[in-house]
Amino acid sequence: QAQLVESGGASVQAGGSLRLSCVADSKLTLSYYTLTWFRQAPGNEREFVAGISRSGERTVFSASAKGRFTVSRDDAKNTAYLQMNSLKPEDTAVYFCAAAYKLGSAAVPSDQDRYYYWGQGTQVTVSS
Repeated sequence: QAQLVESGGASVQAGGSLRLSCVADSKLTLSYYTLTWFRQAPGNEREFVAGISRSGERTVFSASAKGRFTVSRDDAKNTAYLQMNSLKPEDTAVYFCAAAYKLGSAAVPSDQDRYYYWGQGTQVTVSS
């Protein structure tokens, strides 16, 4: 089974920044995949945060992430990134990256059922 591995989670103060990385192993040619980030806080459902299309031409954000987070990809490094700025305590969650194979070049679905590959998650804790 191919793997995605997230890193970059940490404990930060409100207003701080973090950059999460998601590295795909060599079994996945990342350029074929739509890449997204989801998060899950204790007691909550996993929710869509941000995603980037297979072509890289389109990015989509949740309402809570818009204006504070950016998502990018470097297919040469088989890596996706989530840059999170102006972090709030409500951003505290385990963050997961996910990949979906050969969707439309501009497609970024927020439905987690569309994604087959998932990482193990990285913890982000934001204190006030």
